[in-house]
Amino acid sequence: MRIDKLLANMGYGSRKEVKDLLKKGNVRCDDKVVKSPQVHVDPGKNIITVFGETVEYKEAVYLMMNKPPGYVSATEDQRDLTVVDLLEPEDAVLNPFPVGRLDKDTEGLLLITNDGKLAHQLLSPKRHVGKTYFAIIEGRVTEEDIEAFQKGVPLDDGYVTQPADLKIMSHGETSEIELTITEGKFHQVKRMFESVGKRVTYLKRLSMGSLKLDPDLQTGEYRELTDQELEQLQNEQIKK
Repeated sequence: MRIDKLLANMGYGSRKEVKDLLKKGNVRCDDKVVKSPQVHVDPGKNIITVFGETVEYKEAVYLMMNKPPGYVSATEDQRDLTVVDLLEPEDAVLNPFPVGRLDKDTEGLLLITNDGKLAHQLLSPKRHVGKTYFAIIEGRVTEEDIEAFQKGVPLDDGYVTQPADLKIMSHGETSEIELTITEGKFHQVKRMFESVGKRVTYLKRLSMGSLKLDPDLQTGEYRELTDQELEQLQNEQIKK
């Protein structure tokens, strides 16, 4: 890989700005000054430094975010702030995107990555990746609702959902539930409860496949996936 492309990809500036860094002798490869932008380097073997600091090269980024309400699950939006706006520049430079969508007012687990292959696998309807949500429901959720969700319920457009696993955590005038679905239709959880005459007042995603929301992440915070989390998520998709 050309050294100017590597440094630009890692956020050290535009190609023009990187060439200026090189020209001024601020870049070294294995402790030798590199001034030509056309020099080829191997980030897996060569040690690249800028102003004496080692460049940590990454081709892919995998971030777990606890999405806050008020942000849209997109890379850009003309009206609203997006989840990508919450990223630090060094994490945004590789152009990651959210895997799937959480509604603007929905909180919880969101995977942000630039790994298109993994994103496709997680979102493919054929793979039936389970997504678990915690919700507060206006109204009393009943055993009849559990049975209906297990069979699949018709949405307002006539589509009948795949079987879903509904668990009642508590109920009264409002109910607290956990729901696992294997699809990702528009506003699906809200529409499923509307189909049985109830309304979702709070919604938070807890997990996606083997990936579970880190309870230490406050809303709006994010971190890189651990090697174990990433390996488990990737292996889970390979087996399907």
